[in-house]
Amino acid sequence: MTDATMTAPSAMASNKTRHKSPTVRRRLPVLLFFLPPALLLFTLFVILPMGEAAWYSLYRWNGYGAPEHFIGLRNFEVLFNNAAFSRALINNGLIILASLLLQVPLAIWLATMLAHKITGVIAFRLIFFLPYVLADVAAGLIWRFVYDGDYGLFAAVAGFFGVATPYVLADKNLAIYAVLAVVIWKYFGFHMMLFIAGLQAVDKNVLEAAEIDGATGWQKFRYVTLPLLGSTVRISVFFAIIGSLQLFDLIMPLTGGGPLNSTQTMVTFLYTYGVTRMQVGLGGAVGVVLFIICITLAFGYKRIFMRHD
Repeated sequence: MTDATMTAPSAMASNKTRHKSPTVRRRLPVLLFFLPPALLLFTLFVILPMGEAAWYSLYRWNGYGAPEHFIGLRNFEVLFNNAAFSRALINNGLIILASLLLQVPLAIWLATMLAHKITGVIAFRLIFFLPYVLADVAAGLIWRFVYDGDYGLFAAVAGFFGVATPYVLADKNLAIYAVLAVVIWKYFGFHMMLFIAGLQAVDKNVLEAAEIDGATGWQKFRYVTLPLLGSTVRISVFFAIIGSLQLFDLIMPLTGGGPLNSTQTMVTFLYTYGVTRMQVGLGGAVGVVLFIICITLAFGYKRIFMRHD
């Protein structure tokens, strides 16, 4: 009896091995054909540039010739004592908060309204999704004209009501809030489509059962729909955080990081100081800090909140 029980698992394991080995042999040529080019491209365009940025961050270098003035971690010390970079960190935090507290809830609300098959719903989905399709640079230029205090839409509305025109983008206290409004407008459509896809996977029988039990609309959303959307909410929040840390294309044509560095983000700061002002070592330090923050948040978030997804 004991011998039979001991030999059964080994027999099952050998059977599994025999069944799996042909599959592995069939996949091996595909892996050998596609994996090396992918690894080569990833190494050339991701690994090596990251390594170079980390290496340049140890030098004071303007991009001409070979870096020779080794200064160790001095660039990082200068960076964290720079008021503009501190402002950029705060702005990235504000963008993350606005995305999580305003953009994602707005996307969920609109998705619940547009997930049903009603007349004209496709047109409304298209209208709300169009800002995301629009190029970031184009969106920044459009909203720069809208905010313009001399010729833009704000100036026209203020002139119609006979009030003083607000120069929003020229005010260091208001410019960041103008940027936040554009960020929410630009990207909420992407999250809305994620939630619409998630809502279409929700079992309608569960909602009908809750309705039969007397649940109100809010109760159905709070206790049925939202828990079933848990994985979609988590991936939406993940995209919102990582996208907020990498925000660049929208801000440069809109404010250029001004006025007085009040709308800088970490990426615009890197471009302004590392590329425009040719402080390549300082720009490399910004890249290293941004990489560490993104990797820490990405892996930490996935390990804590998405480990079961």
